[in-house]
Amino acid sequence: MKEENTFNYEVVEHIATLSENGSTTKELNKVSYNGSAAKYDLRQWRHIDGEVRLLKGLTLTDEEAKALKDALNSIEDL
Repeated sequence: MKEENTFNYEVVEHIATLSENGSTTKELNKVSYNGSAAKYDLRQWRHIDGEVRLLKGLTLTDEEAKALKDALNSIEDL
């Protein structure tokens, strides 16, 4: 019997929508993948006909998100 690979995710917390272009949004969320602890997730999402699809993105641990926040805060022109 062939075992199917299942992929599950749950958006635990929506933090921000950074941009929107037609049916695609770029969002920062806390997401749990396959029942694991939620991580920060920066990714594009496509919303078409009531269906939501994950596109390319980046997942960060709490420590990585803090390091990114510190790095962005150090940029004077932001």
